Amino acid sequence: MDKDILKQYIDACEAVKETEEQIRQLRKNRKTVVVDAVKGSMRDFPFAAKSFKVAGIAHSVLENPGQLDREELILEERKAAAAQIKSQVEAWLNTIPVRMQRIIRYRDFEGLTWRQVAMKMGRKATEEGVRKEYQRFFDEN
Repeated sequence: MDKDILKQYIDACEAVKETEEQIRQLRKNRKTVVVDAVKGSMRDFPFAAKSFKVAGIAHSVLENPGQLDREELILEERKAAAAQIKSQVEAWLNTIPVRMQRIIRYRDFEGLTWRQVAMKMGRKATEEGVRKEYQRFFDEN
């Protein structure tokens, strides 16, 4: 596993969240009922005002009902691909030393500076020491 997959992990996590939101929105649109009110009066005397409520399904939903199903399927496939990358990285992380897991999480996933990583690592860790440890780990693997 290399550093590039770690960057993909962050994007994969965000893609899963965004795709879930898009799927929710698509399902909401499928159930969208449009409501409107129409006012008028009778043609003959007495000119009494009348009001009517009109409700129905949005035209875009009726126009091509299979389109929503296809879009949802595509979004589900995108979500599955992103979830697979996320799962692969998490499985790989479990195979490396815990100290390196922490460094990777702080640096790559949380986006902390080397100084902040060293402070979080504690036990007299230095900015340069943590950076070199990270670099050596990826040079070896």
